[in-house]
Amino acid sequence: MKAYVFPGQGAQFVGMGKDLYDNSSLAKELFEKANDILGFRITDLMFAGTDEDLKQTKVTQPAVFLHSVILQKTLGTDFQPDMVAGHSLGEFSALVTSGALSFEDGLKLVSKRAQAMQKACEAQPSTMAAVLALPDETVEKVCAGITDEIVVCANYNCPGQIVISGTERGIELACEQLLAAGAKRALKLKVGGAFHSPLMEPARAELAAAIENTTFNRPVCPVYQNVNAKPETDPESIQKNLIAQLTAPVKWTQTVQNMIADGADHFIELGPGAVLQGLIKKVNKDVLTEGKQ
Repeated sequence: MKAYVFPGQGAQFVGMGKDLYDNSSLAKELFEKANDILGFRITDLMFAGTDEDLKQTKVTQPAVFLHSVILQKTLGTDFQPDMVAGHSLGEFSALVTSGALSFEDGLKLVSKRAQAMQKACEAQPSTMAAVLALPDETVEKVCAGITDEIVVCANYNCPGQIVISGTERGIELACEQLLAAGAKRALKLKVGGAFHSPLMEPARAELAAAIENTTFNRPVCPVYQNVNAKPETDPESIQKNLIAQLTAPVKWTQTVQNMIADGADHFIELGPGAVLQGLIKKVNKDVLTEGKQ
């Protein structure tokens, strides 16, 4: 069975999507429509901007979303998903490609999400760190033991790789303790804030209103969502889980395990980079993975 997966923030690169724009009239039309919806020429930044331009959350998130979704639209009848999932921001790409959201509504929500997250980051200095080679339970225990700062598990990426999220001081304390507990690395990431943590509550509240006012449809296949790693087809459940996503951890390891248990043996990553293919192989080295850009 084919599972299509969609990357999140961090997969972007200068030049992303330019081949699509140049070689497909449908892609060009959708990119131009996106420029109009966003009110600025995101294509200029994607195709010929700088790394710094692309790193701005308000640019990164729509850029990665557009690359994934427009690529899927150009596949036509070759796109035959049995199931879909996306990592963090990628969940919006999964929802659009499965028909749960329209292209226009998906882009508007992603743009709103990016702006709300940027605002939350600026209001409270915070960060994230990648922790390698420790059991999930050990990382959870260390985070839970730091009570005077906020620090939580944010991304369960694959066995032995968790990203933690919290206040600057909370992350520093956690990294010290995790290294002492035997982590191979506990490395602060170059991100603007504490995504998938309680510090994103202002952004969650802002995005919730927009999600509640958006029409969701029944997708053509199950969408495995970040908050519970389970297949969903009910529009109301999808909406509720999407609202919870900003402050809840991304259960990617569990998502991939559940997709495999439900019959997925061929994972196709649509969008920039190849990060998800690498993570999927670490969950189960026997499944087939490929990527399209």
